Amino acid sequence: MSFDVSASAYSRFMGQYSEPLAALFADWCSIEHGQRALDVGCGTGALTAQLAARLGERAVAAIDPSASFVTALRDRLPDVRAAIASAEDLPFADNEFDVALAQLVVHFMTDPVAGLREMGRVTRPGGIVAACVWDYSGQTGPVSVFWAAARELDPSARGESGLAGTTEGHLADLFDEAGLQNVRSSSLTVTRRFESFDDWWRPYTLGVGPAGQYVATLSKADRNALRARCARLLPVAPFETTAKAWCARGESA
Repeated sequence: MSFDVSASAYSRFMGQYSEPLAALFADWCSIEHGQRALDVGCGTGALTAQLAARLGERAVAAIDPSASFVTALRDRLPDVRAAIASAEDLPFADNEFDVALAQLVVHFMTDPVAGLREMGRVTRPGGIVAACVWDYSGQTGPVSVFWAAARELDPSARGESGLAGTTEGHLADLFDEAGLQNVRSSSLTVTRRFESFDDWWRPYTLGVGPAGQYVATLSKADRNALRARCARLLPVAPFETTAKAWCARGESA
């Protein structure tokens, strides 16, 4: 899936969670100096920046299907090898990397198993392939309150709970299906503080992802009703929210 939004809009919407998650995810993947790493579905570079800080920009490659994101990444990290591409068709040779990672991407892949299999192809035998996805099927994802409020007003609101890897254990199942070895799973949790309700709400009006696209379809009255319902479900500001991501890692065969 390509996000047809500006890099700044995406950063304001998901960067507030993905930036702290990237540090935790890189730690969990045991990133070490000397490795060659690929960031699949890099977005605006939350995880890429972590990899570059630990390995050096020239040891890192990144791909994303959204041209605006790749342009923003090139401006941010000019020595990273960045390309416009999909996870299912990576423009790299077999065994080119020691580590291939996908942060908050598997659930948007057209074919998650094919994407993970491609990540395994470009990773040397025994190298690390890892991914993380928000807990959209439970009550602890970053947009859980939003979709709970939306479904109270509109039972037909689909949300993101049906996307690949968003239930506990499903990401590991996808890794197994893709032929990765010694698969294990875990979860990571980040916390975000909001000084006001509007600080929490405004990113949903930017049209980013399924939640932002849903808001964009609403009339002004329905949007105001959704905003009010979200406000009732959240604590009085200032408040903190937590977001949990499911993680899986395995080894290339």
